[in-house]
Amino acid sequence: MPMIVRTQLLARQISMLEALSAPLGVPIHVFCRKLSVSCPAETSWLTTNCRYRVPPAIMRLLLIEDETSLLDLIQRSLARTGFTVDAVGTVELARTALATSRYDAIVLDLGLPDEDGLVILREMRTRRDTTPVLILTARDEVEDRVTGLNSGADDYLLKPFAMPELIARLKALLRRPSGALGVVLETGNIRFDTAGREVTVAGKPLALTAREMTLLENLLRRSGRVVPKRHLEERVYGFDDDVTPNSLEVLLHRLRRKLAGGGFSGEIHTVRGVGYMLADSTT
Repeated sequence: MPMIVRTQLLARQISMLEALSAPLGVPIHVFCRKLSVSCPAETSWLTTNCRYRVPPAIMRLLLIEDETSLLDLIQRSLARTGFTVDAVGTVELARTALATSRYDAIVLDLGLPDEDGLVILREMRTRRDTTPVLILTARDEVEDRVTGLNSGADDYLLKPFAMPELIARLKALLRRPSGALGVVLETGNIRFDTAGREVTVAGKPLALTAREMTLLENLLRRSGRVVPKRHLEERVYGFDDDVTPNSLEVLLHRLRRKLAGGGFSGEIHTVRGVGYMLADSTT
């Protein structure tokens, strides 16, 4: 079957699945899993051949911490840095989050009220889930650190800690070969320094909100390819955000207006029924 025909068929399938899964408030792959059917967004040949493929998650973190004040502080700080953060306070809620969403990294406290945090870590590694995990704990004995790392943790940070260090360690994890965080993204005359959270167009700074930056980053990382609407919603908004059916469209409108006002050489295209694509108009 010609590639263009296959991509058109896939676009229709994705559109249909989005229409069915949207009222339930679940991503397409979760909806398919509940029905025990193959998800077209995860079919193997799409991985290399289809631009409509649902790409892997990016810049979404799971924070597992039961101390409410610390959880709120970390969540706000990471959100200001550009991460989308889902926060839970028990191992059981962490299991639910991991079963329904994909994350780029996990910040894990060990002293949780229902079970030890190492339980969820070992479960992940047993099923070969390689998502980077940073343990954040007050357990400061050498034996505790060795146990955590041997259980599959990628990094270990002791409480109390400096927030800039936590953010720097997370970015370092995501810059590893299997991570999701590149340092500088460029398309046309736009340049996004993801480490410094600075956007320039033709060398001039462009002021964007944190949420606009997250949206732009997701589009830039797949420049020239269609990014499904559902994927963008999952990356930009967390569990606790108040999201309306047209929230993403409003955000896109603001981003388009700012990019055009700054002289961006490209455009964000709407692919009806599928998603959005950022492309440079000069190529």
